[in-house]
Amino acid sequence: MTVSNPTPVAEQSDIVTIDRRRGDRRLGEASESTSNQPAKKQRRRHIDPTTCERDYSGDEIEFMRAMDDYKRASGRMFPTCSEVLEVIRSLGYYRLADDQVDQLGLTFDTQDDEQMVDGVEEEFESELAEIER
Repeated sequence: MTVSNPTPVAEQSDIVTIDRRRGDRRLGEASESTSNQPAKKQRRRHIDPTTCERDYSGDEIEFMRAMDDYKRASGRMFPTCSEVLEVIRSLGYYRLADDQVDQLGLTFDTQDDEQMVDGVEEEFESELAEIER
């Protein structure tokens, strides 16, 4: 087989290679281009900053642990409402029917709740009136 246009073979002295890598980036050595940027801090895991400064009751801690266990087991970091309800039921909680509440003699003070809602509604309406002016 004959070659019509043979390509010239370059000699070793004619080849120029530039190694742009200044070190192994995986070892944490900063290159010249990234030396001006601040180093990234490692992210703190499993700590919710909004809940750090609160004392929780035993039931709340039990629920948070159950949710964490469910998230790890299912691989879902954001469970749906039905999945949250499933976790709550697995802890033994359930809704009582009205006749069951009466049989147990339990009473719920809804008057306080209604007064709280009325107060919030009045405050909201006054703020809204000020905005509209």
